[in-house]
Amino acid sequence: MDFIRTKIDDHIYHLMLDRGKSNAMHLEMIQEIAQALEEAARDTSVEGLILSGKENFFTSGLDLITLYQYDEAQMRDFWNAFIALVAQLVAFPKPVVSAITGHSPAGGCVLALCSDYRIMADGDFIIGLNEIPVGIVVPYSIFRLYSFWIGEGKAYQNLLEGKLFKPLEALEIGLVDEVVAFNRIQNAAAKKIKSLTQYEQQSWRSSKLNLRSQLIEEFSKDQTEVVNQVLEQWWRPTTRSIMKTIIDNLTHKKN
Repeated sequence: MDFIRTKIDDHIYHLMLDRGKSNAMHLEMIQEIAQALEEAARDTSVEGLILSGKENFFTSGLDLITLYQYDEAQMRDFWNAFIALVAQLVAFPKPVVSAITGHSPAGGCVLALCSDYRIMADGDFIIGLNEIPVGIVVPYSIFRLYSFWIGEGKAYQNLLEGKLFKPLEALEIGLVDEVVAFNRIQNAAAKKIKSLTQYEQQSWRSSKLNLRSQLIEEFSKDQTEVVNQVLEQWWRPTTRSIMKTIIDNLTHKKN
């Protein structure tokens, strides 16, 4: 694995995002995460999973610098892979805790929303879904995932405004479940995952899938039309212009 690190410790599968400074996601990283999830689901010795990033960044979301260079076929592959990854994580039967170790906008927030419990590091970090200001269409399935945790009205407003939240703000609206200092986040995640794995496994997992049945059904639908809509907007000159401005700003900061 080039873009993630994994280990199994005391029956817990640790999936740590590890790509560059900000863990920005491109196609190969998405594919590695999906492979790790498949391994964790299949391994009968694994009782739960902790998904985490690195200091200051859980993941900054999609790697716009790389994705901007993709051709049409590569972009279709990416979006198919990303939506399939979200569907896979939504339907992951074992307990999942996200240790949100820093910034987690857009695609990073989507991954965190798939988990059963979210612990965020305190600090000057942001989390939320800001796709619309970037010019990316939000699929209905992502709205359903967001509203599953914070309610439809707030999800609707937040999505259309591309609203981002500081950790304590996210805690207040139910976007995250706990806020702790960065140096405590791994211990807090381990404590929580152990509390979830103490129950009779089959009843817990079956109940999780039952309670998520509508979400799972939504992500199980044919996503061709969704991907077509996202791609149509992706190639619009207005969207390309917005992304180019963002990329120029990111590149300027790096230099």
